[in-house]
Amino acid sequence: MSLLEVNDVKITYQTPDSEVHAVNDVSFSIEEGDNYGLVGESGSGKSTIAKSVLGLLDDNGAVRSGSVTFKGRELSGLSEEEWRDVRWEEIAYIPQSAMDSLDPVMSVGAQIRQSIRKHRDVSKAEADDRVDEVFEIVGLDPARTGEYPHEFSGGMRQRVTIAMALALDPDLIIADEPTTGLDVIVQDKIVHKLLEIQEEIDSSLLLITHEVGVVAETCDKVSVLYGGKVMEQGDTDDVFGNPQNPYSMGLKNAFPEVDEFDQQAISIPGSLPELTEPPTGCVFRNRCPFATEACESEHPDLVESADQVSACHHVEDASEMQTDATDPLTWGIDAPSDAGSRDHGDVIVETDGLEKWFEQSQPIIDDLLGGEPDYVKAVNGVDLDVHEGEIVGVAGESGCGKSTLGEVISALQSQSGGEILIDDEPVEDLLEESTQQFRSQVQFIFQDPFDSLNPRQRVRAAVAEPLKIQGCPADEIDRRVRQTLADVGLNPPEKYLDVHPDQLSGGERQRVAIAQALVLEPELLICDEPASMLDVSLKANILNILRDMADRRDIGIVYISHDLASLSQITDRLAVMYLGEVVELGPTAEVVENPKHPYAASLLSASPKTDPGIDRQRVLLPGEPPNPIELPGGCNFAPRCPKASEECHDEDPARSAFEDGAHEAACHFPVEDIESELLSQYARERDRVEGESIEEV
Repeated sequence: MSLLEVNDVKITYQTPDSEVHAVNDVSFSIEEGDNYGLVGESGSGKSTIAKSVLGLLDDNGAVRSGSVTFKGRELSGLSEEEWRDVRWEEIAYIPQSAMDSLDPVMSVGAQIRQSIRKHRDVSKAEADDRVDEVFEIVGLDPARTGEYPHEFSGGMRQRVTIAMALALDPDLIIADEPTTGLDVIVQDKIVHKLLEIQEEIDSSLLLITHEVGVVAETCDKVSVLYGGKVMEQGDTDDVFGNPQNPYSMGLKNAFPEVDEFDQQAISIPGSLPELTEPPTGCVFRNRCPFATEACESEHPDLVESADQVSACHHVEDASEMQTDATDPLTWGIDAPSDAGSRDHGDVIVETDGLEKWFEQSQPIIDDLLGGEPDYVKAVNGVDLDVHEGEIVGVAGESGCGKSTLGEVISALQSQSGGEILIDDEPVEDLLEESTQQFRSQVQFIFQDPFDSLNPRQRVRAAVAEPLKIQGCPADEIDRRVRQTLADVGLNPPEKYLDVHPDQLSGGERQRVAIAQALVLEPELLICDEPASMLDVSLKANILNILRDMADRRDIGIVYISHDLASLSQITDRLAVMYLGEVVELGPTAEVVENPKHPYAASLLSASPKTDPGIDRQRVLLPGEPPNPIELPGGCNFAPRCPKASEECHDEDPARSAFEDGAHEAACHFPVEDIESELLSQYARERDRVEGESIEEV
């Protein structure tokens, strides 16, 4: 008997204007001990299905037909009291955003203890013992259970939510985008810890995500969802190793491997269907390059193809479609210029020993006695330059100083030391001469498209505002607004000019934000994780737009991200940051294929693989980055580096060049094959730590 069975489920949401058919005849089952993945773009119905399993649909949502059974028991129609016995006790939930799902005014231990005592008749002391236990299981210090969410990093907060889900030893764990927004090292740790714990308590997992690589490495079986329909279903190895559906093909090709420099990320054109009516034709037909008249008449049934099932009218042509789907031209995307043949112009921006230190408050007595305050050295001696038509990627864990570096270069924050030159002129002089002129040269694209646009401004006004500030004539404003919207793929511009941000999808909002930055035709564009909150296909679209802008307009771009796969596709050079310093810098292909610094190698090894046939060995970087206020002596990375020697703890290495001088690293012991050496050393360390953990548990 299956642990969980979802059979022909239909779910709708009632809105003031219409009824949205969010899930349409979805079926799948999870066996005991299985890991099952639901993958697809936002709006495909993944989270809605999870909420229906948990009985947590919004008030305007309803299961119209079908059944959801758990251990043979029908879940629909349970009373709230019956649901309380099921949730956490039998089915636990790891929500998407750990930042928002923890109560900021309760200690993390108290929140877990509360969930335990709601379900189990135990004393406070017994509940506290269990809290300590699950903290140890997820790799957190039990001494910190009395601390509050704001005292933990993003990755540690996510581990707290995992600990809460594990507290009652559930049979099924539902994880809804558990790694969204986390850097690759923390993501790798979270996924590894989840799998390790799951095996220990013998539970099943339902993983909901748009990250194809995470599903490929984690799940036994998968359903690919689009428009509330299952497009493809089967063993993960089969679905991603040999996709039979055009949507699965597009989704996989939108997520190329970190070392596939010769392949362009595929952005599936168009947007998801409105679903205000039950789907008649194939739900993917308006975005599918292989659609024919047959696709207009009805949505195809799931039929056997290879070793999985696929909903496609042309499943017999799957092999031919696979080949065509790897070509960007199939999806209407122009092939980019060859990275090796790009000629970059003059230097636009150059930093020399750039610093940004944040002074920390200190006790009044220390202040009166003239004590020296502590500083967070967010940016600490960074040398970097960007040329015309060049994209320089900045990678690193959360908290390494990437965003602060971008904000200081663009004068959104003042510098503490060092120098920034724009076109050979110090930024201070440019700002003193004309702030308005400087802002026309340097523009910034923020991470969150939902917060970076004024919700009361229509698109026309939002994109026109920078031009109005610069005193551009009205007729010129209208022309440039329309042209820029077209340049970023919002066609026809007339469709978007008079709509508000809440009427746009996430990808469309981010394109409006990019248009707002590009409309002034700047020389330099700073992009701070502009695609981290977007689906993989939308992310590919944004990356292609930025690469095209750099090539056609000769704009210099600093692209900040923790997504190494994205950076490897569009950047010309890659800078790897750790605790405020650039520890490795060089041509992207050289850094990815032959990293010289142990930290850069660790980042690259943590990138998930979309090919389930690749058995990637996880590099579980030990510990967290040290306290940025009390940095260690010598190399900042030494406390986490398995190669560190006494010299590394005593002396901070200077960045030195290799071969032609274009590739540099700040390491006492750079070697040719550092990645394989690190893998073996980390594996030994992991086995030692896991052995101790198993004894303790």
